[in-house]
Amino acid sequence: MEPIEVEAAVDTITLGDVTLTRVREYFGPVDMAPEVFFPGSPAEAWEAHRSWLVPDFLDGRTRIVNSAIQTWVLRSEGRVILVDTGVGNHKDRPYAPVWNRLNTDFLGDLARAGVRPEDVDIVINTHLHIDHVGWNTYLEGRSWVPTFPNATYLMSRADFDFWNPANEHKPLLGRGNQNVFEDSVAPVREAGQVLLWEEGHRIDGSLRLDLAPGHTPGSSVLRLESGSERAVFVGDLLHSPVQIHEPDSNSCFCEDPAGARATRRRLLGWAADNNALVVPAHLGGHGAAEVVREGDKFAVKGWAPFAPYTEQV
Repeated sequence: MEPIEVEAAVDTITLGDVTLTRVREYFGPVDMAPEVFFPGSPAEAWEAHRSWLVPDFLDGRTRIVNSAIQTWVLRSEGRVILVDTGVGNHKDRPYAPVWNRLNTDFLGDLARAGVRPEDVDIVINTHLHIDHVGWNTYLEGRSWVPTFPNATYLMSRADFDFWNPANEHKPLLGRGNQNVFEDSVAPVREAGQVLLWEEGHRIDGSLRLDLAPGHTPGSSVLRLESGSERAVFVGDLLHSPVQIHEPDSNSCFCEDPAGARATRRRLLGWAADNNALVVPAHLGGHGAAEVVREGDKFAVKGWAPFAPYTEQV
């Protein structure tokens, strides 16, 4: 399926002393209906929320889930920080046809957000799935080289070890992540630009990385606390806002389903109790939301002021 074409690709808000810009690589269908993407999720939940899920999160005609691939650009304490780097161009992804050999103007959109590759100080990979590390590298001649030559790439050691083919783990994703470590992780490690962290990592006075296992063994979240503002970048703990209302609903890509449910509930609880913006990796629409407790579940309190991709025409 083809991405939905929209003109604008960047948008910026301010959280305390930190600015946050959304840079799109892709927005469109991902070839999966809700019952495939989120097996076991209540069908009635999708129907109950259909009025606002369509068209930002669900195609009303085909019932295929819409998803965004995007990078969050933070400017904090004089540094430029990228959270996740999408799919990348020219990557051979034989078991993920939606992402196979993409050729987008992502670097052009990054430039329009005021960021050149050499400006980036830190790259955060919340985990090492196919759609979070792709622009770590680009093809120069016949070699994959770091896209951001001056950056430190932050990866959790647990995910680095899990996805390293030398360790022969058998991931749930199977061949879906084929070639990813070799073309998007190993080259930056070999260039000496990777910092592997373990339990947590303090970036600056406003930003801290913490482990949040479940989706993958080394999945992480980035907490932002600046002045009175709070946010948590949750990576793939949420692929759809339905999972806010149904926090026990996992995607089909979670390596540890029980762990993913527990982590999702814990972080949504922290966000609700701290009035923190929840910033997932893949939400279209307004991209992020504030949440409240609703019994033993949660609900969307309000949306971030980003313009939905479906309205950017």
